[in-house]
Amino acid sequence: SRGGAEVKIFAPNIEQRDVVNHLKGSPAEEKRNVLVESARLARGNIQDLAELKASEFDAVIFPGGFGVAKNLCSWAVDGKNCTVNEHVSSTLQAFHSAKKPIGLCCISPVLAAKVFPGCEVTVGQDKNIDGRFPDAETASAIAELGCKHICKNVNESHVDKANKIVTTCAFMCKAPLHEIFDGIGTMVQEVLKLA
Repeated sequence: SRGGAEVKIFAPNIEQRDVVNHLKGSPAEEKRNVLVESARLARGNIQDLAELKASEFDAVIFPGGFGVAKNLCSWAVDGKNCTVNEHVSSTLQAFHSAKKPIGLCCISPVLAAKVFPGCEVTVGQDKNIDGRFPDAETASAIAELGCKHICKNVNESHVDKANKIVTTCAFMCKAPLHEIFDGIGTMVQEVLKLA
């Protein structure tokens, strides 16, 4: 919205893989719905991802977080052999086919790696430099999927011009929040430039 874009928020109407008590860092014995939980963050202004029509938007951005690896795909359990939620996959394919930009941050670049073989993405570095990139092996898994991983620092993003895919590592790097914020900001700016 800072760049003048009108923002709409969507989430799949599916049950969460599991629920975590983040205060205790342990599983919680309850069931929750992804759309309902996402509505809390969106303050209720949200729609089912199944209703998203790429023709009505100039771009799409997927946030990251462990929920992506658990609910938008099965990366958390299956790694590079994961499956991608059908509505997530069809949304990505619709924007790609329409030559509209796609932004992905944190772990969500693995969605592009699964859906668009040969694309270029970043999840940060391919080595755990100074302990800042504890999930650096994700870069190798992306390469094993036939995609090109581009090493970037947390405050940078990568633009795959051929596919109009913009990625940044966000919380895949242990960094101060302002550096993560800056990297996500560059990703959003680059998406808006391509829109």
